[in-house]
Amino acid sequence: MPKRTLEEFRKDYNLSNRILRPDPDWEAELDRATEVTEEIAARVKTYTQGFRKRKKFKPDCCCQEAVTRPGVAPLVQLNDGKQIPSLGFGTWLGFSKEGGLEPVVDDKVQRAVEAAIDAGYRHIDTAAIYDTEEQVGKAIQNKIAEGVVAREDLFITSKLWNDRHAQKDVVPALKESLAKLNLTYLDLYLIHWPIAQYANGTYYDTDYVETWKGMIDAQVLGLARSIGVSNFNITQLDRLLTMTPVKPAVLQVEVNINLQQAELIKFCKEHDIAVVGYTPFGSLFHNRAAPDAPPPRTDNQTLLKIADKYHKTIAQVNLRYLVELGVIPIPKSVTPKRINENIEVFDFQLTQNEKDLMKAFDKNYRTIPVTMWIDSPYYPFNKK
Repeated sequence: MPKRTLEEFRKDYNLSNRILRPDPDWEAELDRATEVTEEIAARVKTYTQGFRKRKKFKPDCCCQEAVTRPGVAPLVQLNDGKQIPSLGFGTWLGFSKEGGLEPVVDDKVQRAVEAAIDAGYRHIDTAAIYDTEEQVGKAIQNKIAEGVVAREDLFITSKLWNDRHAQKDVVPALKESLAKLNLTYLDLYLIHWPIAQYANGTYYDTDYVETWKGMIDAQVLGLARSIGVSNFNITQLDRLLTMTPVKPAVLQVEVNINLQQAELIKFCKEHDIAVVGYTPFGSLFHNRAAPDAPPPRTDNQTLLKIADKYHKTIAQVNLRYLVELGVIPIPKSVTPKRINENIEVFDFQLTQNEKDLMKAFDKNYRTIPVTMWIDSPYYPFNKK
């Protein structure tokens, strides 16, 4: 095989900066190469031939990329050149009756993630504080062993907890998450909250800008392909943009029909930051965290009419609305039927009138306000 320049090689294999999560070793070699050797060419060709032959699905709005396999949500380009599925699967179990986090007492998270992967989800969201990383990891390894997916088909997110905010603690914390997940890298690592506190709940004075520098360290080491933040407001995002050289690829926040976050989403679009929305159903269903939440509920006539028109559930209509807002929702469920339903939202499109009707439900009502941290100087809510 004659040697070719990097530009010639990319052209031959239709490669650009949009390769789907390649193996980091040969990607690094390719990026450093001025001439592409036979060895590098063989490695890249082997990796790419699988997804280059797959039939592409072109969504009729909003989402920008083709699926990698049938049933997978379309992909959205991130500002760092990576791609993220436009709908994911959440693994937070919610709050217990006592007000704390719901404990993990059996293998239901593992079974739910396995069902989600079988249903076509490729974007799985977890966090250190959820205590679900081990079960998520077992599900991933099982589905890889079964041949359902390869690691590069998946987009796995985890999050840094508040007690590891010192710059020097970020990489060790990430390595702990990777060990629990039985993975060598994350596709996305997020600062879970802008608030630093010890395990006993006492605040300590570590600016999230310092924490972000630790996230950059993790990305440089190849432990996280993309990095971002969660539960940050506009002012906090702007500080990161102003004071550090790396822009967050993703902001994860609560977004649902009661909390549509128009101003925050507008800011993120202007700065090319993707928005992932947790608690996407808000208070549509009974939520012990928000018993007095405003309507709508699942018996709302406006939503029922829209759902009936498209032969969909209210939950599916709600998720579709978020997708059309440009949000990447991460619904969670341990029920196989609902897991399957929640990803079936890419075969219909809402009219402008229907979106206007749904926009009217926005009451700026936050389902998860975490008011126990309201005295922190870094508390992100009720502030711009």
